[in-house]
Amino acid sequence: MFYRDERLALFIDGSNLYAAAKALGFDIDYKLLRQEFMRRGKLLRAFYYTALLENDDYSPIRPLVDWLHYNGFTMVTKPAKEYTDSQGRRKVKGNMDIELTVDAMELAPHVDHIVLFSGDGDFRPLVESLQRQGVRVSVVSTIRSQPPMIADELRRQADNFIELDELKDVLGRPPREPRADQPMEYATDE
Repeated sequence: MFYRDERLALFIDGSNLYAAAKALGFDIDYKLLRQEFMRRGKLLRAFYYTALLENDDYSPIRPLVDWLHYNGFTMVTKPAKEYTDSQGRRKVKGNMDIELTVDAMELAPHVDHIVLFSGDGDFRPLVESLQRQGVRVSVVSTIRSQPPMIADELRRQADNFIELDELKDVLGRPPREPRADQPMEYATDE
């Protein structure tokens, strides 16, 4: 539930939203996403959080990061850490939970409603704290994937749960086929 006169802020956990949309079989059109929430209230900020592989010649997420930066999103990035697991597989790790939490707490006195695009249960204490400060919190994720992409405790804590699958027609586009020379998207949470 949204009110036209409320001050909104979006907090997008990039890797989590990417994984949820991928599990539902579509890509997010971020221009449409921003327009949708500008329509729902007074959008003050739209934050996007992601870790980046700095040493790669081409990062699959770099064009998206650049586009978001030039189109009204506040980008919060940090270098991802690359390591090899015990089975010798290359892994990338870059958790942005602390950065998102600090920004949300700092912005809380200036907004009426925060929309969190993540299903990560680690955000439940953040949602609870924001609510104690009088901020309404909506969480966007999905329970329609196998397994569900949202932690039950986060969904229960939120004032409003928005099923990502129900936004598919509003802010989705068919997934792009990766080019042969383009590496696949990497997960940034472990």
